[in-house]
Amino acid sequence: MNPLRVAAVFRRIVAQFRRDPRSLALLFVAPLAIIALLGWVLSSAQATTARVAVVDESGGPAGTIVASRLQSALDGQPGIALDRSVADDATARQMLKDKKLDLVVILPADFTVQNRKIELLTLGLNPTGEASVIPAVQAALIGALADSAGAMLPTIERQTVYGSPDATQLDSLAPVVVGFFAYFFVFILTGISFLRERIGGTLERLLATPVTRAEIVLGYSLGFGFFATLQVAIVMAFVLGRLAIPALGPVPAFAIGLGVRTAGNPLIAYLLVLVLGLGAVSLGIFLSTFARTELQILQFIPIVIVPQGLLGGFFWPIDQLPSLLQPVARILPVTYAIDGLRQVMIAGADLSSPQVLLDLGVLVGIAAFFVVLAAGTIRREVA
Repeated sequence: MNPLRVAAVFRRIVAQFRRDPRSLALLFVAPLAIIALLGWVLSSAQATTARVAVVDESGGPAGTIVASRLQSALDGQPGIALDRSVADDATARQMLKDKKLDLVVILPADFTVQNRKIELLTLGLNPTGEASVIPAVQAALIGALADSAGAMLPTIERQTVYGSPDATQLDSLAPVVVGFFAYFFVFILTGISFLRERIGGTLERLLATPVTRAEIVLGYSLGFGFFATLQVAIVMAFVLGRLAIPALGPVPAFAIGLGVRTAGNPLIAYLLVLVLGLGAVSLGIFLSTFARTELQILQFIPIVIVPQGLLGGFFWPIDQLPSLLQPVARILPVTYAIDGLRQVMIAGADLSSPQVLLDLGVLVGIAAFFVVLAAGTIRREVA
């Protein structure tokens, strides 16, 4: 091994990075920016006030007394806003669906002094965010019911309007995982593929023909979109399906697919992810016009993909983000894809749901917006 040759290769790599400010920024600035964003979200997350109601379905004197004590215990608790106007279970469920309540404490019909079972009812669309308000309510309940001499502590059960309180973490995160990773991989596929078209001179030769720039962008979008369609179909089939393979000789039995349960039509969920993927295609075409190498395409990941994972409802509810970041989160396509997928896969919504139509319309608008930007960028680049 010749030390001089090794040193020459070392100097070449150093010189290459020194001439590439984007790579230096990816190496030194991007990690600091992402860590700063994460620290900002964690340290400045807004403490939301949980809107809570108490409903007595028992119809007996014991339930009336306990409900009154629960309301007194919850009233004035930090982070809890008590709504005393809710009288029955049906009204409470509707107010949860309308997002006028966050949690309902229900004394069921079989509640007695001996059977001190209490239900905590939440919407069920965002289990992670909803679980954050439960400890404060549980503490108030136990404090209100445990101070009677000889009284038993209540049995607290979790109930949800949508989904199941026994749903696994995979069931809860499936809408998030499907939306985010489909967007991520389609963006990478399109950005690198379109860059290769430019580097190979194919795009320049097309521009020398009568084909317009808008036709080029639309044609590339349809071409990449075709493979994005196949990718989304495979991802959805793997997440929602499950194929059990029996044991074959020394090979033990195993399963292919996650088998995640969906309350709604899987075709609507597929449509949401597909439109999100087409938006990633148009975004990849647009951003690839600013790159000269495949490494520079990857440099867009900390700028484009990671913030959407942090702000799009992946980890925290949007209303718990710092106030300055909430408007940013509401213009990100992943935000609307995750919301729509939760509505379909957990709540069982269909295309008659105004929320699903809104999410789908925003995703279509974002995809069209970046198609127009991509066409304009190509025009400016060639001019």
